[in-house]
Amino acid sequence: MDLELTGKRALITGGSKGIGLATAMRMAQEGAHVVIVGRRQDALNEALDAIKATTPSARAYAVSADVSTVDGCERAVSEAIAHMGGLDILVSNAGHGAGGPALGHSDEAWSDDLELKLFGALRMARLSVPHMRTAGSGRIVNVTAIQGKQPGPNSGPSSVSRAAGIALTKVLSKELAKDKILVNTVCIGLIESEQIGRGAQARFPDLPMDQAFERMGEGVPLGRIGRSEEAGDVITFLCSARASYVTGVAINLDGGTSAVV
Repeated sequence: MDLELTGKRALITGGSKGIGLATAMRMAQEGAHVVIVGRRQDALNEALDAIKATTPSARAYAVSADVSTVDGCERAVSEAIAHMGGLDILVSNAGHGAGGPALGHSDEAWSDDLELKLFGALRMARLSVPHMRTAGSGRIVNVTAIQGKQPGPNSGPSSVSRAAGIALTKVLSKELAKDKILVNTVCIGLIESEQIGRGAQARFPDLPMDQAFERMGEGVPLGRIGRSEEAGDVITFLCSARASYVTGVAINLDGGTSAVV
């Protein structure tokens, strides 16, 4: 299947590892030009090496920026435009775990989470959309979490900011449809990552990582946790020409875990 991504220009936040890196690698394999954004230059350099090792011909670049800040978002987009000459795809993937009792977090902790997960995605879209309009079309994928649809106890502030990200996705999909800019979100469940790895080690401190992941996967209907590459494949599809009639949807990528559609 030809995804028609050759020559498309993609900007991916949280792109130095995990889902963001897997997405960048898949898009590069499909012929897209990619700019990955992260805070740590050393991690970005390693990510670029991984992309080039998989796709030696890839046009891949890195921008060190903190997208929880206005300046960081502006730097990410302006440098991406400088590298690629335009923008067709935005994947807002930057995030981190922030759970615990909702009333036990300070205003500062709530603000930090919203600045990264909600305002980061909002600002990146605001800065990216004019370039997509110039290009005549575009794709935006906001990476959220299934807790945004089905929050549980001790899941704040993350579940609240993720719910806001899902709502933002729907709003933008309605507003940008006339510009042929499609906006979707992927709601992540248990996917192998450093963050999930820390949780696995905390729950099963006497087990090696692979066995700890297996134990965590026992509660997933498919019997395992997901791989970053599986998330990257879904996100890449949503950014492709093959998903040209898909907008405003929130896809659960959780092995069947969520009780809601």
